[in-house]
Amino acid sequence: MFSPDPQALPRHDARVARVAATIAAAAEAGQRVRAVRETVSHFVPNPHAPRQEKRPVDVSDLTEILELDVAGRSCRAEAGVTFMDLVRATLPHGLAPKTVPELRTITIGGAVAGCSVESMSYRYGGFHDSCLSYELVDGLGQIQTCARGEEMFELMHGAYGTCGVLTALTFELIPAKPFVRLEHRMHQRFEPWWAELQALCAGDDYAFIDGIIHGPDAWVICLGNFVDEAPQLSDYERQGIYYRSTLVKREDHLTAEQYFFRYDAECHWLTRTLPGFENPIVRRLFGRWILGSTNLIRWSDRVKPFLKMKRRPEVVVDVFIPAARMPEFMSWYVEVFDFFPLWIVPYQMPGVYPWVADAWRPGVGDGFVIDCAVYGKPNSDPEIDWSEVLERKVTELGGVKTLISRNHYTEEAFWRIYDRPRLEAFKAKMDPKGVFDGLYAKFAPRNYDR
Repeated sequence: MFSPDPQALPRHDARVARVAATIAAAAEAGQRVRAVRETVSHFVPNPHAPRQEKRPVDVSDLTEILELDVAGRSCRAEAGVTFMDLVRATLPHGLAPKTVPELRTITIGGAVAGCSVESMSYRYGGFHDSCLSYELVDGLGQIQTCARGEEMFELMHGAYGTCGVLTALTFELIPAKPFVRLEHRMHQRFEPWWAELQALCAGDDYAFIDGIIHGPDAWVICLGNFVDEAPQLSDYERQGIYYRSTLVKREDHLTAEQYFFRYDAECHWLTRTLPGFENPIVRRLFGRWILGSTNLIRWSDRVKPFLKMKRRPEVVVDVFIPAARMPEFMSWYVEVFDFFPLWIVPYQMPGVYPWVADAWRPGVGDGFVIDCAVYGKPNSDPEIDWSEVLERKVTELGGVKTLISRNHYTEEAFWRIYDRPRLEAFKAKMDPKGVFDGLYAKFAPRNYDR
C-alpha cells in the first residue's frame, strides 16, 4: 500500500472536517444543504426543476487518490475522483476498476450514490459492487465509516445523496493490459442475438460484453479482451464515431483508456440531435469545444432557457429489464417505441439490492437484468409522452428505471418498487433533522406540459 502523495491523507482529513462542520451547522440551523462540485452533473438536465435555497457544501476539492495497493489490488480515493483520473492512475500499474462507467467525468462517489454499469457488469455488477468500505458525513455532521455487508454500506448505493455525503471509498481493482481487442458480432433477428448474448454472459471468454441494436434487423454483440499489443489503433476522440463502427468493423483495437470512454465523445449518440455535429468538417473545426460528455452537458446547461420552450425534452434514460422478460420487452420496443440505436448492458447483481421492496423482488429474479439505454428519442408528440410510456412498460415487466432522468411515478407506485419502511428508517437514523432531500421528494414528477 502506498500513497501517491504522503500529504494526501492529512489534506483529506482537513477537507472532510470542513464538510462535516458545514453540515453540522446547517442541521443546527434547520437548513437543508446541497453539494457543490466542480465536475458537471450527470443527471439528465431538467429545465423545469424548481430552484430551492439550500446551504452549499463545498465538496469540489475531494478529488485525490489517497492510497493504492498494487499487490492487494485495491484503492482508496476521495469521492470526487473522476474515472478518467482513476484509470490514468491505475493503468500504469497494470490495474483497472472492476467497472468503469463510460463517461470520463463521472465520479466514483456519484457512481455509488446512483448506479453505474458498463461492459464488465455482466461479471462484476455495478461499480458499487466492487467497493469494500465508505467514509461519509451524515445529516448531523458526523463522520462515519462502514464496510461491505453493513446496512449503512448497502443502503448508500441508490440513495442518491439523500442520507449523507460520501467522502472516500475503498474498492477492488483487477489486472489490466494496455490495449483492448474488440469483436463485433452481427445478427439480423432478436432470437439468435439473445441466445448468443446469454450464452456469452454465462461463460468467461471475454472481459467485456455489451451490445448495440441499430435497428430491427441489425443486432450487434460487442466483445472485448485486454491485450498486450495492437496491430493498429482506432481513434474515436474526434473524427471517428464509435457507435457507427460497430456496424462495419468486425474487429477493432483501442487503448484501454479509449475503450473505457469510447462513448464519451458523442455521449453515446446524442451528437445526432445537434445538426451537423456528425459531419467530419464540423467536428474538425469545433470538436474540441463541443465533443465529449462534459462539453455537451455544459452546453445543455447554457441553453436551459431555450429548452423550456420545448414541449418535453428528448427521452434519455436507462431502464433495467429482468432477463426473463427481455424477449417481451424487445418485442414491444421494436413495434411500439421504435428508437435506435439502443445500448444494451448485461448486468449481474450479486443479489437483489436491499432497497428493492420485498413484493418487487420476485420480478427481478436472480438479479440478472439488462440495462437498455435510450439516448435521445424525440418526445414532442402532443398525444404521447414517450418517457411516461416507457416507464409504465418497465414497471409492468417488473423492471426498474434509473431515477436521474424524468420520473412519472406517483408516490404509491414509487413505494411499490422501493422499500419504504427500510429506507425511511435508514433516512431517520442518518438524517434526523432533514438536512438532505427525501428520496421520493428529490425525484418527484415535474409537469412539462404546462
